[in-house]
Amino acid sequence: MAGQREAVVRSLVQSARLNGNDPSAYLKDVPTRLPTHLNRHIDELLSHRWQTAGH
Repeated sequence: MAGQREAVVRSLVQSARLNGNDPSAYLKDVPTRLPTHLNRHIDELLSHRWQTAGH
């Protein structure tokens, strides 16, 4: 189970990097926005579309 979690986190970090995002900022921002983010706009939080809240 721990190996699967590590693989998920590594995948998220690598995806953020490949899309030109700071992985640390991405991993801090997205979980805080999920509870209030509309389901129909969830694709905005994918690393290739993600922008910090200020943009």
